[in-house]
Amino acid sequence: QVQLVESGGGLVQPGGSLRLSCAASVSIISIYAMGWYRQTPGKQREFVADITGGGNTNYADSVKGRFTISRTNANNTVYLQMNSLKPEDTAVYYCKLLSRRGIYWGQGTQVTVSS
Repeated sequence: QVQLVESGGGLVQPGGSLRLSCAASVSIISIYAMGWYRQTPGKQREFVADITGGGNTNYADSVKGRFTISRTNANNTVYLQMNSLKPEDTAVYYCKLLSRRGIYWGQGTQVTVSS
């Protein structure tokens, strides 16, 4: 069973930064992609960013230029560096892994941007 454990969420003021981590219980070298989604109450989960097995990255328009996704194969971890945070970035952030085994989600980590 693949497990994903997110960490790094919290409360930050507008304009601040946070770095989210997602540690996988399996090797991420040969995955198809790994990424981040977010969800607020009453809304559908939305795509934020992902990184493919080949290292290509994709971002939602709302976070381009502010968020950066990266990964470290050595410890099977994907990161989301979030800068210039805005109140509208407040959400539960979920990590997703797509591999030949299937699709897996983490439990989510809360990010709150507020003064």
